[in-house]
Amino acid sequence: MPSSLDRIFSSAATSPSSQPSAGSSTQPYDTTSDPVVRELPNGYKKLASGIVLDATGKPCRQCTSGSAWMSMMKRTSPNTSNSSSTSRATAGLAGLGAAATTASDPAPSPLQSQGQDDCPPNVEQLGRATWTLLHGMAASYPSTASPSMQATARSFIQTFSQLYPCGYCADDFRDWLKQPGNEVRTEGQDAFGEWACRAHNAVNVKLGKTEFDCALWKERWRDGWRDGSCG
Repeated sequence: MPSSLDRIFSSAATSPSSQPSAGSSTQPYDTTSDPVVRELPNGYKKLASGIVLDATGKPCRQCTSGSAWMSMMKRTSPNTSNSSSTSRATAGLAGLGAAATTASDPAPSPLQSQGQDDCPPNVEQLGRATWTLLHGMAASYPSTASPSMQATARSFIQTFSQLYPCGYCADDFRDWLKQPGNEVRTEGQDAFGEWACRAHNAVNVKLGKTEFDCALWKERWRDGWRDGSCG
């Protein structure tokens, strides 16, 4: 998506007393030992540890990779080094590693790799959920859309590009939409689905991932694979 979802860097050790408490994004982040390595759109900043700060200087969970966020939580938690029971439980968990991060990101902790459904989303989880929604919308879109439906779809995409929780990702998506040929196609299911696939591939390229064959988007998101593996 936008993105839009370009990622993060390597972990840097920080003092618990100089950083917000674990999981908190209510206070400005002390960058003394975790310097800014990249300026992002709209005043966002990427730090050496992988944390992304919003325009107010606070950590943005929806803009940060899961591995970087968990690394920050471990550094800032007063109980991290003293909880042997937590360490034993963590060591016993299997890592699944589904995050779309760069090779230089901090390695996901076992807890983060397994994931938890009732926590606020990080940037990767937000991205995956977003693409599921957009491709799902395309899969159920009319074969030939009425003028009213087309207007609704265009309005949704424009609103979505303004309200996406990751601010710099949203800015990147808006920039992509402005490029010639990237305007949302709403005349029917084929056009909308192909547009969503191209938008997704634009993100894949930025992340160094393989582009998806857009000729197969209906199998992936509407009908299921021809081999019957989707039931």
